[in-house]
Amino acid sequence: MKVRTRFAPSPTGYMHIGNLRTALYAYLISKSQGGDFILRIEDTDRERYVEGAIDIIYNTLRETGLLWDEGPDIGGDFGPYVQSERKAIYKEYAEKLIEKGNAYYCFCTKERLDTLRSEQEAKKLTPKYDRHCLELSKQEIEERLKNGEPYVIRQKMPQTGTTSFNDVIYGTITVDNSELDDGVLLKSDGLPTYNFANVVDDHLMGITHIVRGNEYLSSTPKYNLLYEAFGWDIPVYIHCSPVMKDHSHKLSKRHGDASYEDFIKKGYLKEAILNYIALLGWSPQGEREKFTLDELVQVFDINGISKSPAIFDEEKLAWLNGEYIRELRLEEFHEKALPYIKQAVDIDKIDTMKLCELLQKRCERLSDIPEQIDFIDKMPDYDTELYVHKKMKTTPEMAKDVLFGVLEVLQSISDWSQDSIHNGLMALVGEMGLKNGQVLYPLRIALSGKAVTPGGGSELAVVLGKEESISRIKMALEKLN
Repeated sequence: MKVRTRFAPSPTGYMHIGNLRTALYAYLISKSQGGDFILRIEDTDRERYVEGAIDIIYNTLRETGLLWDEGPDIGGDFGPYVQSERKAIYKEYAEKLIEKGNAYYCFCTKERLDTLRSEQEAKKLTPKYDRHCLELSKQEIEERLKNGEPYVIRQKMPQTGTTSFNDVIYGTITVDNSELDDGVLLKSDGLPTYNFANVVDDHLMGITHIVRGNEYLSSTPKYNLLYEAFGWDIPVYIHCSPVMKDHSHKLSKRHGDASYEDFIKKGYLKEAILNYIALLGWSPQGEREKFTLDELVQVFDINGISKSPAIFDEEKLAWLNGEYIRELRLEEFHEKALPYIKQAVDIDKIDTMKLCELLQKRCERLSDIPEQIDFIDKMPDYDTELYVHKKMKTTPEMAKDVLFGVLEVLQSISDWSQDSIHNGLMALVGEMGLKNGQVLYPLRIALSGKAVTPGGGSELAVVLGKEESISRIKMALEKLN
């Protein structure tokens, strides 16, 4: 049997990291076994529908390389692939369940249901439908339908016994049927509930493996009872643990750390994001952590998925992103970095390619670039105590002597290049009987006003140019007087 998985997002806004991980795992399960990956849009919750959200779904999946074999835009043998276009299908199958005795019409008003819920809550009972409409006669049902009374179709749950299902990650789970509510399958507007539409669509589309969050574990017995009522094969379930910001907090959109778009805006590369998401709850064999999408297809194994909540460690993502950045060709990095460089620097005054040579070695997130180079256009004000470095044993007094020597060296250089500047400074180190850092660190401060920069003193001098470098050293000496 050919493996078929699906990603079935609701168009309710941005692409959450957890949703993208679900899509990735579904893609990897199918592709690692030579199967098909299907995209289905679940838009039956019209109250939460967000205009433009479908385009976000398409764009995110395409950008990350999670290309689908069937879907709304490319078609396939099992369409339509948008749930709102399958309304007649759900009605047909809901009515089949009524014929089988596994579902029934319910004409209860919202007011009656609200009252029922309030009464049950007052008695500290779990809210549950009381089956008020279960025993309606066929004649009464036909009369009420004929009169156009609003109705829903409810699933008729068994009242005794248990229902079990097996999940790849969580094993066998059993629930008492007495705990199950007669949930709505078809709403009064003719649209299906999430639970019912999923079962019908997954069967009709031949889905063999279902990947979703573990918040659906409690609903799965209801799904299985539907499969059994229709006499359909039950798919393989893979319920994934949630992605957490820490041990007690979920990722939050409010804090800009919940969606794929958030992390792209923060300056992370799509390849690094996808790689890191794969590791959120899944462990490859061995110590390797860096994988391309094609490599993930080759090594992915369902058994590597953990039931423990996955903690999103942004420091780990930043490290991984830095690894991807350093693998880029300089020209590629320059193209990606240039918009961020422009935020802080007048690019007409500097050689941005030389600047990128420095940045690429030390950059973990593209969005960090403006802060790293904000000294280039305008020298920041700084305290001379910045020249104090305990490890290198530098002081403002020492820096003053060093910078006088550096000024003479730089003024004497006619060929303004990295090699010439470095050689001149190393000669000065020897003459003054100092260590390299005791010369280069004061130079870094004089040129940037910062203790940490994308490059060392000589590298910064190349980027700033001879005239600007000498001017800044003179200003530093004035400050040190």
